[in-house]
Amino acid sequence: MQIVLYTVILIVALGLAGAVLLYFTSRKFHVDEDPRIEEVESCLAGANCGGCGFSGCHAFAAECVRRGSLEGLHCPGSPGAMERIAGILGCTPAAETMRNIAVLRCNGSCEARPRIYSYDGAMSCAVMDATGVGTGACSYGCLGCGDCVAVCPFDAIHLNFETGLPEVDPDKCTACGRCTAECPRHLLELRPAGRRDRRVWVACANRDRGAVARKACKAACIGCGKCAKACAFGAIDISDNLSYIDPAACRTCGKCVGQCPTGAILATFTIPTQQSNA
Repeated sequence: MQIVLYTVILIVALGLAGAVLLYFTSRKFHVDEDPRIEEVESCLAGANCGGCGFSGCHAFAAECVRRGSLEGLHCPGSPGAMERIAGILGCTPAAETMRNIAVLRCNGSCEARPRIYSYDGAMSCAVMDATGVGTGACSYGCLGCGDCVAVCPFDAIHLNFETGLPEVDPDKCTACGRCTAECPRHLLELRPAGRRDRRVWVACANRDRGAVARKACKAACIGCGKCAKACAFGAIDISDNLSYIDPAACRTCGKCVGQCPTGAILATFTIPTQQSNA
């Protein structure tokens, strides 16, 4: 009985000694935090998406307070947040920059890219790509398992089960970059939203020669160069049998869309009939 009593006393004594030690340690190393950091953080989305370039919302808020200026700082997940933060810090809001939106560089729907293989493994794009397998003949296209959907903290990506491809909701996308980092084939790209929400991009990543690419997917870019010839602004480059539209040079005229023989170039606006027949 005495052994049990001594054991209890010893445990309590050790606990008290540890508590006292922790108390004085916390007091010694305590760092006072500017109360404005918490105010700034309350203006943010709280998703810790990393789209601002910092590890999380708290780190971004601390940087805003530390700088005392919002130049070069932007929270993609909270519309109007920078104006509210400017009010808290008493500084001028940074100039509004054009936001980015994720686009999918693949148009290989179930119809364009028929399934020729059966896959019975883990439904993960990362696993499927790592094992070198897929359900279609295109080794560059979307695997359709939805890893990008699962990683998006803003519910901005959903799988279209008819096409087998993920679709990005431009109203919800904050360009945090999680989907671009998650895709093992790097098919998601952040591009400027464009004036009046006009965007044009090549929805293909196949670098095989035209005949091989077209055999794998009817909607593949074949590197024919018709889009580059139609572009009056020099915004289209063809490298490794694949076209790429430079968003900085593109004027979203839409001429390239109508010239593409495979429909590999997509646009967020309707192309006039006369351009499509040009």
